[in-house]
Order: sequence, then C-alpha cells, then structure tokens
Amino acid sequence: MAVHHLIPKRYYYTFGPHEPALCIRSGDTVIAETRDAMGLDKNNEPLPDEMKECIPGTTLRESNPCVGPIYVEGAAEGDLLAVHIRRVRPNRDSGWSKQTANFGSLTGEVPGRVMLYNPPIETAFTDWHLDLERNVGILEMPNSRLQRVEVPLHPFLGSIGVAPRFGRVEMTLTPGEYGGNMDCVDTCEGATLYLPVWVEGGHLLFGDVHALQGDGEVNGTAVEVSAEVELEIEVLKDRQAEWPRIESATHIMTTGSTRPLLDCVRIAQIELLNWLVSEYGFQREEAWQLMAQVSTMRIGNIVDPNYTVVAKFPKEYLPA
Repeated sequence: MAVHHLIPKRYYYTFGPHEPALCIRSGDTVIAETRDAMGLDKNNEPLPDEMKECIPGTTLRESNPCVGPIYVEGAAEGDLLAVHIRRVRPNRDSGWSKQTANFGSLTGEVPGRVMLYNPPIETAFTDWHLDLERNVGILEMPNSRLQRVEVPLHPFLGSIGVAPRFGRVEMTLTPGEYGGNMDCVDTCEGATLYLPVWVEGGHLLFGDVHALQGDGEVNGTAVEVSAEVELEIEVLKDRQAEWPRIESATHIMTTGSTRPLLDCVRIAQIELLNWLVSEYGFQREEAWQLMAQVSTMRIGNIVDPNYTVVAKFPKEYLPA
C-alpha cells in the first residue's frame, strides 16, 4: 500500500465533487499538513489568496479551509469509506479560541442570518499556549481568581467529509450525512470514521484540527490549531450506512447532524439501532432496550448551520 505526502496547492471552503488533488487506491495512506480555522499554518502565516477556493460570481465563507479532495479509486455510491485516523498532531505551540459576533450557542442564529434587535457581542480572541511535550494547553486568566489553568490536549479533526449526496455542495462550516464540520471529539487519533460514499471516488476533504474542545463547541470555536494528519483510507464494498459512523477501542458510534437538536438525537439513535441489528445480530426490540440502558450521547456542536449529536454504544456489550 502506498504512502502519499500531499502538499496542497489549494484549500477548499466547500464539500463537493471538486477536481481531486490526489488519487489513491484503497488501503493507501495520506499525510498532509492542515491549516487552522482561519487559514493560518504552522508558522502562523495566512493562506495566500491564490490557494483559496474561489467560485466566480459568489463569495465563500472563509472558514475551516480543508485539504483535498482525495479521490479513492473503486469507491462507488453506496460503499463505505473507512478512514483510519493514524495521527493528528498539532505542529505549533499556540492556538486560539474566540467569541464571535452573531455566532455561538447563545445567539440563536445561523451564519448569514442576523436576527438580533440588540447589538451583538464584540468579537474577541483568546490565546492558548500549547506545551506539546507535556500535551497540555495553558490559558492565562489575569482577571480571574484562578490566574492560570492547564488542560490536557485532545487533538481531533473538526471537519472531515466526502462530497454530499444529490449533487449538493456544502460549506465546510456545515455537517451532514457526508460528515463535514461535526466538531466531534471522537474523530481523533486511533479512531476509524466510516463515511457513506455518495459520489464516485468519495472526494474526501479534511482540516480544522482542534487541540481541545468541550462538548457543543458552545462559544463557536475550539482551541484552533494547525497540524500534521495521517489517514489510512479503505473502501468497504460489503457495508452500508446512511450517516457517518465512528469506531474507537471502546465504542461504536453514530452521528446525526441537522436542526433541531432533538432530530439529531433521533437520527443518531436510529442509526445506532440499525447498526446493531444489521451487523451484530441483535433483535431490534431487544437492541433498543439494551441501548436505552447502556448507551451514551454527546453533543458535537450546537453552533453550526446544522447541529451534531453522537450516540455511543460500549463494545463490551457486543457479541464476541
């Protein structure tokens, strides 16, 4: 199996069937450096205009620039793309988070739809120092009784997905059935992300690495950082799914991304139930009763144009 070192010539602000930056075979590995959510690289240099996706006649929201697309030979509509996340390593000693005008869990707004009568909060950045040797993020809080805090880092891919179904193009700020900006802390090193293939070749894009994030990404950001990412990508012909799935050492997980939040819960729970029945031999009603007692849920985000919920089932209750 080949190992590809992808040096991007262009970064994308949308998920869609764009011209591939790289063509690979099932089982190949891709290594690439990502930029942070504002387009800053490992040296905090901004993304040059000539490397930005541009669609004539319209303006793109320049959030979460992604690497790719990667075209996987043999991937056809109805297949699953297994993305084994081998490495997600921040490559600089600083990150940032912020509060943003008209964006976040307390605004009740969708990007581009300003609905407030009162003036919005001011946009304000917060700097984090990343001690990569000790794997901690350090936040100075000079105006608080707790002057300084150190938090263990948990790097993961905030945005990763394939071209959407029905010929759609979606901005990299949005999650959906194609993956996208799920902001799910479980898409981390050591996990496998299963993405339904809706377009021949898949057209995988990824970026928006987070060094640290709480559930919901409630202020609209994580600790945003650039990183080196290594993915092993495999085409699965004998498995299908309607929504992204995740597998870790301890859990199988399903995602639902839409609005309102309750519909995210319904999608994720139904997908988890279907997975248990179709691949693990559970009887449907029995699986539902067990899920109700041992499964857990977490919120990926409640700030993007679509919200994301992850339903998690412990592997210890799966048949051997």
